[in-house]
Amino acid sequence: MEIQLSRRRFLQNSVVLSVFGGVTLSGPEVLALGKSVNKDKPASYSVPTLCEMCVNKCGVIADVEDGIVKKLNPNPMFPKSRNMLCARGVAGIHALYDPDRLKTPLIRVGERGDGKYMKATWDEAFEYIKNKMVKILDEEKDNRSCIGYCAGEGLAEHTFKTFMADKFGSANYLNHGSLCLQTTTAGYGLTLGAYGQADLENAKYIIMAGANRAEAIVTPDTLDLFKRTRGRGAKLVTVDPRFTNTAMHADLHVAIKPGTDLAFVLALTYVVLTEQLYNKEYVKNNFNDFSKYQQHILDNQYTPEWAEKISGVSADTIRTIARDFMAAAPQAIYYQGRRSTWGKNDFQLRRAMALFSALGGGVDVKGGIVFGDKLPLAKHEINAPLYANAESRIESDAAAIIGASGSWVAWRNMVEAGQSPYPIRGMFVYKQNPMLSVPDSGRTKRMLEKMDLIVVIDTMPSDTALMADVILPECSYLEREDPIRTFAGIEPAIGLRKKVIEPMYDSKPVIEIMRGLSKKLSKPLWEITKKYDEDVQDELLDEDESTYYQENGFDLTEPYLHSQEELNHHAFVAKHGEGAWKMLREKGVYYPEMEASFKKINNNSYQYYPDDKKVYSVLPIEEKTDFNMLTNDFYKHCDPCDNPADIAPWKRTFKTPSKKIECYLTNMARKGVDPMPTWKQDEYVKVPVGKFKFITGRHAIQTQNATQNNVMLLDLMRENYAWINDAEAKKLGIEHGDMIEISSSVGTVRIKAYPTPKIVPESIFYVHGFGAKSDGQTFAHRNGASDNEIIEGVIEPVYGSAIMHQTLVTVKKV
Repeated sequence: MEIQLSRRRFLQNSVVLSVFGGVTLSGPEVLALGKSVNKDKPASYSVPTLCEMCVNKCGVIADVEDGIVKKLNPNPMFPKSRNMLCARGVAGIHALYDPDRLKTPLIRVGERGDGKYMKATWDEAFEYIKNKMVKILDEEKDNRSCIGYCAGEGLAEHTFKTFMADKFGSANYLNHGSLCLQTTTAGYGLTLGAYGQADLENAKYIIMAGANRAEAIVTPDTLDLFKRTRGRGAKLVTVDPRFTNTAMHADLHVAIKPGTDLAFVLALTYVVLTEQLYNKEYVKNNFNDFSKYQQHILDNQYTPEWAEKISGVSADTIRTIARDFMAAAPQAIYYQGRRSTWGKNDFQLRRAMALFSALGGGVDVKGGIVFGDKLPLAKHEINAPLYANAESRIESDAAAIIGASGSWVAWRNMVEAGQSPYPIRGMFVYKQNPMLSVPDSGRTKRMLEKMDLIVVIDTMPSDTALMADVILPECSYLEREDPIRTFAGIEPAIGLRKKVIEPMYDSKPVIEIMRGLSKKLSKPLWEITKKYDEDVQDELLDEDESTYYQENGFDLTEPYLHSQEELNHHAFVAKHGEGAWKMLREKGVYYPEMEASFKKINNNSYQYYPDDKKVYSVLPIEEKTDFNMLTNDFYKHCDPCDNPADIAPWKRTFKTPSKKIECYLTNMARKGVDPMPTWKQDEYVKVPVGKFKFITGRHAIQTQNATQNNVMLLDLMRENYAWINDAEAKKLGIEHGDMIEISSSVGTVRIKAYPTPKIVPESIFYVHGFGAKSDGQTFAHRNGASDNEIIEGVIEPVYGSAIMHQTLVTVKKV
């Protein structure tokens, strides 16, 4: 990454730029350059905050000495993380002191993607953006949707989205959902009324399919589960093409062919229905259209023998798992999963999984799928303007249902191919790296090359940042206070990310970035609206312009007039009071009666809620006897000490149209989607001779692309390797560590080989989060391979989610 400066500005900033340019410095030098100015702070202090090294947001206590964060410790008072901090959380210090982090606004001076930038002030960067946006919106006659935007998951995502959607007015929003959990959350939501959480701590039987909790995300419930497996209270069955570290902890591992999970679940269901193993009273009370589903499964003859031919899992194994699962029900879970769409039938797979768990009564009950409760926070009202000329999102017809967060792949494909109904001329990117996170990286690059304006807000010079016209440096999560968050669960709590040290260099939190940008854009863009919006023109004939501008939400600065601390205070105190606010600021966490109920049990075990206050069952019961202050619902009290088998059959009120578990989705049928989980052979991609099916996954040492430059984590895992069945590797002359070339229809990568018997034949696997090409990231540059360089950009038909596990590839030694 090359930065061009005037001679005067270079002399003024030479020390800071020596770090940015990638010059190797010793630890003390880096810390000295990055030392934060903390006014009115003691020499040593500790701050409770929330981690942002992955989506889990564990509680952290940061120790600071002389303005330098020395150590990150787990916060024992936070129920969600329960005094635990994983390797990524501890490595958050490097996210703060990474010598490659973005330190100042940058404006592109070379060709897009060549990495040539000049250092700029914030005002210069905002002025550049303003001039470009005024030109674009003038030419597009105030169609705000000609500027797209995307965001990664995080506490401040809403702050950014408030500006782009509510105030600026673009309909073209994209987030990680269609690259991650969208089909899963939708499948469970439409079936059960909500996605829910797996109560792994109390489950007696868990089927974990495709999820790799021992490696992909290590959280307290992961550890609790593994303490109870292998004959110690819970039976774990792993279903995966790979024998993973999770499989090592399992009582039974089932090696399944990629893309055949739906056939496996339908066969489990067939056994349960034909042998009448399901909880009949629960089904009678809580299922809608059960007879239709039962007939559907039987008529289609989804037998274990049928599934064996497709999945490679023996019929006897399928029968054993189905019987054992129902014997343990309702404390039995087909684990929902926390990751990407596998194949074209993924929505139907998640529906089948939800229904199978529900057949045993294991929904809204201890040891099953639970929904938990949450503590309320006051909302902030946004005065959103109406832009008459703003068009609807471009890819709304790409799948049966395109939600507000869109379909990343379908949207990208339309823009790249020039097929959008109107031009998409700009893109704002916040905390996301589409160049490495969206399948078919080459096509993403071609899309970005067509843009007139790209603005990237990030902490690191990612592959996507190097495609930007303007790069705006956000400070790290340890340098800012973010919007307060309520965490739902069995033990609900409110967590607060407090600022640990002042922002270093010339970086800012996103709320201040949006404040400055909105101030620069508000009046110029208002002039564009007045020029082209006929409704506004008519209304201004009878109204004072200044009053109309304010009262109708056209002042873009309105959501950012207060600090994040003030906004958090309002949201919390309105519901819980000043005394609780003081406790939250001091402890970093709040839940009712926290001071009385929080107790240390032993050196690494704590009580947060007494057993009789935990909320395993929250759905309203038909006999309305008690009132829940948190949810404003009447419900029949479920004592957590009661036997779950006794509680399970009660008739609940689910948050679905029928108030029951939905077997048959009438609205989906109207959209041409199968209303019940159905196997379609043409949706399954067979592997031709000489090819492999590529699958990918996560690893707990690296958080997707966000940590790939973190030297503390790279010391544990430097690069990714490609898993290939050892027998097939031998035929190809491939040995451990050999460089191999993997090619698909959209790209080619080179990566080291890991031949092993622990992966089924005709499959290739390597973990996500490597293969950065940005030379602005000294430590991540060209480590391993990016999976999205070879994954084809295709979508499943229901929600438009990216299909991650059906790309066919060839493999050869190089």
